[in-house]
Amino acid sequence: MDRDLEGALHGARALILADLAARDVAGPDVVSLVENAVAQRRWWVEQWPEGCEFLAGLVAQDVQDALLSRFGRWPLCPLCEEPHGLAVEPELGPDPHWVCETAGAVVAPVGGLS
Repeated sequence: MDRDLEGALHGARALILADLAARDVAGPDVVSLVENAVAQRRWWVEQWPEGCEFLAGLVAQDVQDALLSRFGRWPLCPLCEEPHGLAVEPELGPDPHWVCETAGAVVAPVGGLS
């Protein structure tokens, strides 16, 4: 189980880092926020191992929250003229996607921003 847990944590980290890099915001301060989010989710998933498949979406939301308080909204919606952040859907589920709630459109899977 530890191997599955580590794989899920590293996988979630890699997906979020890919999205941050795709939007040119993967500086050292932001990478530290990702590391903190992964560390905090480690305890959560140790308590509920069945939650491994939800880690990518949860870490994405954790990083969004941390970025909002320090740097502003991320990632910004590429579909709308009015700047607003994308949401992660499902909030607690497998295969999370970045979604524009205004347009009701899926923008990309978590880890697939361009």
